[in-house]
Formats: sequence, structure tokens, C-alpha cells
Amino acid sequence: MKEKKEGRGQFTSSFGFIMAAAGGAIGLGNLWKFPYVAGAAGGGFFLLFSLVFAVLLGLPLMLAEMSIGRNTRLNAIGAFEKLGGRWKFVGVLDVLSAFLVLSYYSVVGGWVLKYVFAYAQGENLSDAAAYFDAFHTQTAAPLWWHLAFMAFCVLVVAAGVAKGIELAGKWLLPLLFVLLLVVLVRSVTLPGAGEGLAFLFLPRAETFTFESAALAMGQVLFSLSLGLGVAVTYGSYLRRDADLLRDASAVVGLDTLMAFLSGAIILPVVFSFGQPTAQGPGLLFKTLPFVFDNMPFGRWFGLVFFFLVFIAAATSAIALLEVAAAFLIDRFHWKRWAAALAAGGVMALTGAAASLSMGPWSGLTLFGMNLFDLLGFLTDKLIIPLAAFFTSVFVGWVWGPRHAAEEIAQGAAGFRFEKLFGFMMKWAAPALIALVFILGFLGAPI
Repeated sequence: MKEKKEGRGQFTSSFGFIMAAAGGAIGLGNLWKFPYVAGAAGGGFFLLFSLVFAVLLGLPLMLAEMSIGRNTRLNAIGAFEKLGGRWKFVGVLDVLSAFLVLSYYSVVGGWVLKYVFAYAQGENLSDAAAYFDAFHTQTAAPLWWHLAFMAFCVLVVAAGVAKGIELAGKWLLPLLFVLLLVVLVRSVTLPGAGEGLAFLFLPRAETFTFESAALAMGQVLFSLSLGLGVAVTYGSYLRRDADLLRDASAVVGLDTLMAFLSGAIILPVVFSFGQPTAQGPGLLFKTLPFVFDNMPFGRWFGLVFFFLVFIAAATSAIALLEVAAAFLIDRFHWKRWAAALAAGGVMALTGAAASLSMGPWSGLTLFGMNLFDLLGFLTDKLIIPLAAFFTSVFVGWVWGPRHAAEEIAQGAAGFRFEKLFGFMMKWAAPALIALVFILGFLGAPI
């Protein structure tokens, strides 16, 4: 098979790659999922487990995917096909998971964008639960916001790697952290905020459970966008002299920091207003707007908060769209704008159906789930864990840790952790991911 590599694009700097790749990892998994899962898991030890698994599981897998991408200079499917022939199916899982995730993720991105404009226009969100239920079950309104969110992502990807993805990362991710710090200061100065911080950061014996560890493993995979082809795709745009270990460590570190800071923002707010910690996904759209409405300068606090959530959602969505667009560019030699428009268009149509499944199509279910929930189940519990599992097996037993380590060592002064990396890829990572997979199907809320 001959792949066309000319004109694929390339990151112009290490900083640009780190900002784009970290933006691809940092998303709703950090600002939406991490706080409510941390609350449900009892804080403390969940935070500690998340840090441990980010280093022992997230970093090796990130390095593995990046090394595959840079070695082959191809999209996820082309990369696995070149290195492993029949193992092309792993790349297919990557692209499929990216496609399906963005199809429903963009619906949530549309909700976030709606809330940005709602706060900017001064809408009344005092009855937050009723407001959200009335909005997201409509036919037209959530559909248009979903399409607006997708259109933004298509424009960025169509602009190219350097002038679109990298440029967006350089501007949006630093802005995200600045806004995050502004909101953090306001959050931790609320009355009773100290209880929320203690809940999050101080491990308590009663919260030390096997389930907390399993939840932390699942959260690391979801948050770092592993098993979605993002690191493979972005790695294919890296220069040969790029330091993969340094760049991957920076991406994992920034993603973990973002998750911890998000928890440090949201849980103190929840404690300050006497809300339950184990609230589930409704925390972002039902509980927090209620809290903002009952605090001084809450409208401005809500506006800044939802704008930073939009940035996080957009940077992740851009990365997911690029995974699919890169495949069309490499395999069928499409122009970038055509690939971005085609991939984004099909995702937008699928997402439109997912949006309608919570409103006028709510009666159409499969296995007791509407389309939106079904897409989330298929990706979170099935396709993503399988893709991550087979990636670790592929690197550990097929391509070989030695070849991956040689790729990682390029652009750096060697790779001192080759033996540990090999052990993680051959044994630890497959075992841990298999555990997440099994627990997910047994009903654990991973």
C-alpha cells in the first residue's frame, strides 16, 4: 500500500505540539466527568489513584501511540497497517471510536455553547434543572447549537496542522488556564470551600475501595483520549528530532493538572452551597447554574466558567475530527478542506440523530438506551478500552518495545526507562485495561 504523505502538515514547534496535544486530551473528561466521578468515589484516594495511573498507565500508552505515529508518518489505520499488517483493525477501532465519540460529544459541546450565550445575554437560569430539561429535549434549539459547535471544529481542522490545529492550541489552551485560575480564586474563597478541598485532596480510610481504583483507571483512559487515535495522529505530525518523552510527559502532566484544578473549582462550590457530591453528569448543567445564580457576581462567574468549558470541549473535538480527516487525506488523497468537511458533516448528521434521541425520538431505543446513551456506552465501555488494550498488546508483543523505545529515544539523550516501558506494554497495561473493560460490562460506573 502506498500512502501519500506530501502536504499532510507538521507541527512547527514543541510548544505548539504540546498545546495542541494537551488540548486534545483536556476536555469534558476533565471539567465535566472528573469532578462528578471524584465526588461519587469519595475524593481523596480517587485523586491519588488517578495520579498513579496517569504515570504508570497513561504515560506509557501515550508514548506508545506517539511513537507509532511518528515512526510511520501516517493516520491511525495506515500506521497500524504499515507496522503490523493484519493489526490494521486497531487503527480502525481508533478511527471508529473518534468518530462515534465526537458524534455525541459535539451535542454536549453545543449545550456548553448555549450556556455561554445564555449567561452573556443574562437569561434566567435560577431553576437550573428545569431550564436544562426544557432545552436539551427540544427539537431545533440543541440541534442548531450542536451544528454551530461542529462548524467551529471543521473550520479549525480545514485550516491545517500549523495554521489551524497548532495555532488554536497555542491560543486556546493558555487562555483556558488563565480563565481556570480566575475561576479557581473565586471558588476557593467561598464560605465552606475548605471542606470541599479537604474532601478532594485528603485521603480518608473509608474511601479506600477497589472501585475507586477502577474508576481512576477508567478516568485516565477517557481523559487522555487513549484508544482514540489522537496521539497516533498528532505524533505523525512531529519532527524526527522531537523529544517524545518530554512532550508526552508534558501532555499527561497538563491533563492531570487540569483535572485536579477542575475538581478544586467545582467541589468547593458544591460544598459551599450544601449540594450532594455524588450527583452524576447533571452536575455541570443542573447544579452549577443553580449555585452561580445564588452567589455574588454569579452571572459573570458562570459566563467565564462555561466559556472555559467550551474551550476545553473544542480543543478535544478538534483532535477527534483530525483523526478521521487524516485518514481521508492519507488514504484517498483528499484535500484537507474536503476531508474536514466530509468527516465533520457525517459526524454532524450522526450527532443530530443523537440530539433528537433525547427529544422527539426518545421513544426509539436499543437495549433500553436512546442513541445518545448508546453511543456513550459503545465508546466508553467497549471500543475505547478494546483499542487501548490492543494498542498495548501490539506494542508489547508485535511491533516490540525495543522498536518503540528506539523511536522514543530519537531527539532525546536516550531512553532510560526502556525496561519499565516494556513491562508496562507487555503485562501491566493489558491487564489493567482488561480489568477496566470487564468492570465496565459488569456495571461499574467507569
